[in-house]
Amino acid sequence: MTREPLSDVELGDLRESVSGRLVVPEDAGFDQARAVWNGMIDRRPAVIVRAARADDIGRTIAFAREHGCELAVRGGGHNVAGNGVVDGGVVLDLGDLHRVTVDPEAGTVRVEGGATLAHIDAATEAHGLVVPLGVVSATGIGGLTLGGGVGWLTRRYGLSADNLVSVEVVTANGQAVRASQAENPELFWALKGGGGNFGVVSAFTFRAYPLGPQVLAGSFVYRRDGWRRAWAALSEWTRGLPDAMTTITTTLTPPSIMEMGDDPLLIVGFAWASPDHSEGEVHIDRLRALAAPDMEEVGLVRWAEWQSAFDPAFPQGVRAYWRNTSFAGLDEEVIDLLVRRGQEQTWVGTAFDVHHLGGAFGRVPVDATPFPDRTSEYWINIYGFWTDPADDDARVAFVRAFSADMDPFATGGQYLNFQGAERTGHRALDPARVFGPAKLERLVAVKRQFDPDNVFHVNHNIPPT
Repeated sequence: MTREPLSDVELGDLRESVSGRLVVPEDAGFDQARAVWNGMIDRRPAVIVRAARADDIGRTIAFAREHGCELAVRGGGHNVAGNGVVDGGVVLDLGDLHRVTVDPEAGTVRVEGGATLAHIDAATEAHGLVVPLGVVSATGIGGLTLGGGVGWLTRRYGLSADNLVSVEVVTANGQAVRASQAENPELFWALKGGGGNFGVVSAFTFRAYPLGPQVLAGSFVYRRDGWRRAWAALSEWTRGLPDAMTTITTTLTPPSIMEMGDDPLLIVGFAWASPDHSEGEVHIDRLRALAAPDMEEVGLVRWAEWQSAFDPAFPQGVRAYWRNTSFAGLDEEVIDLLVRRGQEQTWVGTAFDVHHLGGAFGRVPVDATPFPDRTSEYWINIYGFWTDPADDDARVAFVRAFSADMDPFATGGQYLNFQGAERTGHRALDPARVFGPAKLERLVAVKRQFDPDNVFHVNHNIPPT
């Protein structure tokens, strides 16, 4: 952290060196500029640099190093751990760098580091193309991809990181480098799931795939008396399911904005990533036969609309604490736990998602990326989204207790993007546990080469030693 406040002269030097705008505590828009998605994160940086060009990235890094300031890098600011802001240091905000360039002939999309999923979907939809992304449109592409990138196309095309062609990175010494399978391949490998430890990505280039603009998607909704039947049906239905069908099952008491009542619900969301809608309807009919829903909404929908359908559950400024793990299957003990914990969630303020994986995601060799687990069929994210600070202790305790209940069934995977910040005295994210010894050794070697002084440590950190 900065030992003394930055002087007007030092801030003036920074202002002259960058093209972008500086926001300091005295400015009227400072509180809005420093706010991240998670309202529990309340940090006051010394200065925020809103980069206007890629050149501003290296200059901001150099300034932070020269003046002994901690550096936080912010893309969409949607990270639950709040890594996009820091007390007393420098925030490099990439939010104005959000251009998306689509090359339909090459089937690639170049995305600047500050873009959100909404920016990307808006650009690709016009060409009938998609990039595998996440599930909330306000999410920044930088944090999503560097942590892996799980979403509605994971079973069809893998993680966002699996679809990287190349990355443009500014390293800790201010050097702009390119990473791909051919150039800086170890850095490229580390960026596909190792988090923001190795540099600031000014642009990503992804493979894109023909899809849409309309897709077959929808939700089955079950009231409490149908949950056990629905989970058992999902266990059977997902066996042998084609890659084109990705399913995310959510249990929550819906916030009023969702207009779904006040009782806890189990919502099976699914997206069929294939132009053959009739085949997708056959599989949806099979699930309906196994467990008829109490309510449903299924049909053709614009891809960009589906990608933002769950945004209301994640509004800006909610208080949030998350934990996650992979697990092998939906046996009776797991179903008992999911039903019991779901029925206990009678308030608006916590929920959990179960992602069905496998497919293309599971066929990527385990050592091809740092992503921690490719073999498990399911991944659970237990999360909070409450608004009253008075609820903090109770909601965090619920998530922790539920997470502990999952430990006997966990297969070891922890996804960086689903991991909240830990308070003092509680287990933090252990890189050795997340990545395993072999992957961690490779990641540390890359860290030592490109960031030996651990400039990029305001993250789920991998130290260089």
